Amino acid sequence: MSNYRRPHFSGGTYFITQVTYQRYPWLCTALGRHALRQALQHVRQEHRFQIQAFVLLPDHFHTLWTLPQEQGDLSTRVRLVKRFVTKYHGQALDLPIDISTSRRKRKEGNIWQRRFWEHTIRDEADFAAHCDYIHYNPVRHGLCETPQQWPFSSLYRSVEENIYPSGWGGKDELLLEGGGFRNE
Repeated sequence: MSNYRRPHFSGGTYFITQVTYQRYPWLCTALGRHALRQALQHVRQEHRFQIQAFVLLPDHFHTLWTLPQEQGDLSTRVRLVKRFVTKYHGQALDLPIDISTSRRKRKEGNIWQRRFWEHTIRDEADFAAHCDYIHYNPVRHGLCETPQQWPFSSLYRSVEENIYPSGWGGKDELLLEGGGFRNE
């Protein structure tokens, strides 16, 4: 078994992707949204972090989190969010997915994939590219035609705060550039 270790940077900003077990599409259900929202609120009370951008899709979510200057443990925060959803809402979700023998041995459920993907944000350009990626992701997955049509995104907050123009990602062609998008 591998001994994977993630870097710890106090005050770091991270792009995170967390996928559901076997990509079962439960996250955008009313219960899924409620469970994840409640988990994030609960974990943030004791293990602070700021959510810079967020998009929820049926079988995964992407987010940008910034940790406090004196703290750098991203993995604990993600683990606690996943554990909260599983512990307090797992039975109510009642997902029709069998659990593998390996997962049973580890006492894991059928809610989340075992690991999450993360990328440490390097600079402002990297931050902007990942925000664009997050907000445009529902369009890339064919869930809507424009980012504004997807209801489970922080794009609305970003438009209200004048970070994005109201028509961002609409009729303009968006080109992939360095992991993100730019208007052309």
